[in-house]
Amino acid sequence: MGAGIVEVFARNGLDVVAVEIGEAALERGRGILTGSTDRAVARGKLDPADRDALLGRVRFEVGLDALRDADLVIEAVPERLDLKRAVFAELDRVCKPAAILATNTSSLSVTEISVATHRPHQVVGLHFFNPAPVMKLVEVVRTVVTADDVVADVAALCARLGKRGVTIGDRAGFIANALLFGYLNHAVTMFEGGYVSREDLDVAMRAGCGLPMGPLALMDLIGLDTAYEILDTMYRRGGRDRRHAPAPLIKQMVTAGFLGRKSGRGFYTYEKPGSPKVITENVTKNADEVRGMEIGAVGVVGSGVMATGIVEVFAKAGFDVVSVSRGAEAAVRDRLTASLDRAVAKGRLDAAARDAALARVSYASTMDALTDVGLVVEAVVEDLAVKKALFTDLDKVCKPGALLTTTTSSLPVIEIAMATQRPADVAGLHFFNPAPVMSLVEVVHTIRTSPATRATARAVVERLGKTGVSCMDRAGFVVNALLFPYLNDAVRMLEGSYSTADDIDAAMKLGCGYPMGPFELLDVVGLDVALAIQRELYLELREPGFAPAPLLEHLVTAGYLGRKAGRGFRAVN
Repeated sequence: MGAGIVEVFARNGLDVVAVEIGEAALERGRGILTGSTDRAVARGKLDPADRDALLGRVRFEVGLDALRDADLVIEAVPERLDLKRAVFAELDRVCKPAAILATNTSSLSVTEISVATHRPHQVVGLHFFNPAPVMKLVEVVRTVVTADDVVADVAALCARLGKRGVTIGDRAGFIANALLFGYLNHAVTMFEGGYVSREDLDVAMRAGCGLPMGPLALMDLIGLDTAYEILDTMYRRGGRDRRHAPAPLIKQMVTAGFLGRKSGRGFYTYEKPGSPKVITENVTKNADEVRGMEIGAVGVVGSGVMATGIVEVFAKAGFDVVSVSRGAEAAVRDRLTASLDRAVAKGRLDAAARDAALARVSYASTMDALTDVGLVVEAVVEDLAVKKALFTDLDKVCKPGALLTTTTSSLPVIEIAMATQRPADVAGLHFFNPAPVMSLVEVVHTIRTSPATRATARAVVERLGKTGVSCMDRAGFVVNALLFPYLNDAVRMLEGSYSTADDIDAAMKLGCGYPMGPFELLDVVGLDVALAIQRELYLELREPGFAPAPLLEHLVTAGYLGRKAGRGFRAVN
């Protein structure tokens, strides 16, 4: 990180004094900087002349006395409060009176660091993200005594460096880590409890949310020791929220020396310490090893966009499909035809395949048409009473051994299953919207679901060309259980006037690589949908931190539901 920050400043024409504690450490830092710039030249991202000029702007020195004439000093030493305070006390003695002192801490109190000096008004946080030359976000952290002109100067400097600076107060985790590490800790807890396998957990968040990495792979990249320290600091500084109390498994792994990529083993095992290559033969196998049954015809119950999308997915995969929509047959047929026509127009499907898919679909208004299907997918309104009544009827109509599945995104599958006399044949198949596009399907099993049903459901998902992940029947399953508490935390951050919606969105996109910021995503999903899911999570888990943010409830009450209403956290132009 220190070498990366040196590179950022030198790339932008600033003279830099790079300081280390000893010659060996200094040479190591010089090697990191040289290696980074050489790679940039090899990839055509930097001219050799510019590299030489960049390196020429850097002076390497041992000891803090070399910083006497610096206008700005950025500390990037290990994340230990006692060490940082000692460094700042020495910087205060060495540096000229006008110098600004900045810390790159990602979780420690900038205030506690600043009071080790006689100039706390000139101390600020400048939290760069790793790798610093690439990541565009810098969190500018002001304390209650940081001078306004100091904040303005460093914010302007961030712009000069080509970075997006977001200015915030001194709070545990700042923006990105405060939102990120609660999510990571929750993911570890789910894995630790045997709720979902590590591979399915990571795949779910990549495929379901478009994240660049799954949470456990990201923990390995960050380092489990680093993650533990950040979570522990956030827990102690952030009101002792249990969601930030490090999962016991993290402490156990750190104690055992399983620190992630840097040690060669964390949640995954790597080819060697520092390598990103996972040893594939050590990857755990899915538990669904029982052979499932062959599925012929499929029934889809529902008339909405999701139901139509599921009909399309099965028909394109070669299944004969019976669409039951209780009087909306023409609307479903028209919507399906229009979707397939668009796919042909965009070159994603040829006309013959479209015609074949349409020919595989038959339409009915009553469930009596489902007597011979091997699998039923329910995609009706997200109302438990409606779904239970529907499954009671399906139980009477469908042949013995037929799989009955629900696409619910938040309701308990076990309650739906127990409305039948065959709970062993009931599972969740949670498709994501739009079903023809989104690759993920969560295969949800209850404590009554048979191994054969689980295996059949996974096999069907594979035949559809989708990515299936297995999980137990718990509120939110995998994706929503991790996604919506993160979104709720972002609303609480906004509600507390800690930062703006724009800055929070920028922090998560630029600092964590998320495809959308939390408020952009909430407006797309719908604030009413988010509130309903968060209420289900809170009702089941009874964790105070999962209680819906009052601001979210107020916006829904006011009718500000997001894009579909023309206004949510932002007005739609």
